[in-house]
Amino acid sequence: MEDQWPNEDVIVPSLEELFRCYYPRLCHFAFQILGDKSHSEDIVQECFIRYWHLRAEISSHPGAIRNFLYSSIRNASLNYLRRQKVEEKYILSQDPDPSEDARFLHAIIRSEVMDEIYRVIDTLPDGCQKVFKLGYLEGLKNPKIAEKLGVSINTVKTQKKRGLQLLRLKLNPEVFLVFALFVFK
Repeated sequence: MEDQWPNEDVIVPSLEELFRCYYPRLCHFAFQILGDKSHSEDIVQECFIRYWHLRAEISSHPGAIRNFLYSSIRNASLNYLRRQKVEEKYILSQDPDPSEDARFLHAIIRSEVMDEIYRVIDTLPDGCQKVFKLGYLEGLKNPKIAEKLGVSINTVKTQKKRGLQLLRLKLNPEVFLVFALFVFK
């Protein structure tokens, strides 16, 4: 596309003339490299400023100015992409976020605790086990458990109490404490 200068005799076009003439196409050019409109616009603006500071060292011919701007934008865009890759590698090489480590550790501990709890619950007598699972693990209220199992509310209360006592005896004290914190919160 031919440059459209208002007056071909102008030795150095104004920044405004350059901007009007080249900005849209340079933004499109940068966008093709970066795929990001905002960063493309930033790079184009920075290249215009760079040209303006170096204009005394660059030929005033419109073709030379155009070549300088396109080359500057290509180089700035490629440098930006390289920096992005370096930053990504650096981030990936760093130790994980401590809060992320804590979250994973919490999940591991919870899984281990729940595994031990389920293992011990499976050793409870059948009736006690059913009541215990429905009451403490599924969160059903005593009347609903009694209705579901076809037993009295007093039987449900007795089986829940008995299950807790057996769990306390069979579980590691720390694991029982964690279980109690989950269930009785």
